[in-house]
Amino acid sequence: MKASAIEFRFRMVIMTTLVVLGYWAPWIEALDLGRRISLLEWLALHLSRAGLLPFGYATAAVIVVGSLFAAVGMILRVWGTAYLGYGTVHHGQMQAGAVMADGPYRYMRNPLYEGGWFMFVAMALLMPPAGALFAVPLLTLFFLRLILAEEAFLENVLGQSYSEYAQAVPRLVPRLRSRLSSAGNKPRWITAILTEVNPIGVFLIMTFLAWTYDEELMLKALLISFGISLVMRAVMPRGKSAPEPA
Repeated sequence: MKASAIEFRFRMVIMTTLVVLGYWAPWIEALDLGRRISLLEWLALHLSRAGLLPFGYATAAVIVVGSLFAAVGMILRVWGTAYLGYGTVHHGQMQAGAVMADGPYRYMRNPLYEGGWFMFVAMALLMPPAGALFAVPLLTLFFLRLILAEEAFLENVLGQSYSEYAQAVPRLVPRLRSRLSSAGNKPRWITAILTEVNPIGVFLIMTFLAWTYDEELMLKALLISFGISLVMRAVMPRGKSAPEPA
């Protein structure tokens, strides 16, 4: 069930491939599954046909939910990266220094993976339903495999200190109150914002551009956001990483 070292090293390539396949969904034409529409439109249509909401209100409701998912994803990604550091977040190998007990890591062990999941679900609203049905479950499974691999690695390297941390902090569902005292690490917000351009872009697109109902415009904006994030990661200095949590 755990991801391999190769999967971890090429995690960005694997995630990007799954997202691209989700948007492309070539099986729609191959299996003659009908007209291409976005999951956003599909959900609004089915809410309307079920008599739950008029189509206009149903569309607005789906956009609002998508915006909330994108907001959670952005907050967790930026907050987690601010404490963990660029060098650790985007390293090609698993890192282990000391247990991080600050920021979101006081409340949950894997805020970056959970933030990434919320971001991808928001993005999936622009996929065709058949594409989203393919991409979201596979991305969820891949994230779980990465989490299990990292946690096993950290427990092996850090030993009892990580085991105690894992007992005090839940894996994914956050505690409202932390049992841990702050370790005194300071967040690096500017670095985090520059590093996490993509989740910020997804939030802005779902919160503002979605109301134009122009799916082509939103897809172009997603590509631009992703492209900018790649440029920022390429130019970011590879400084000293923060201690590694899960």
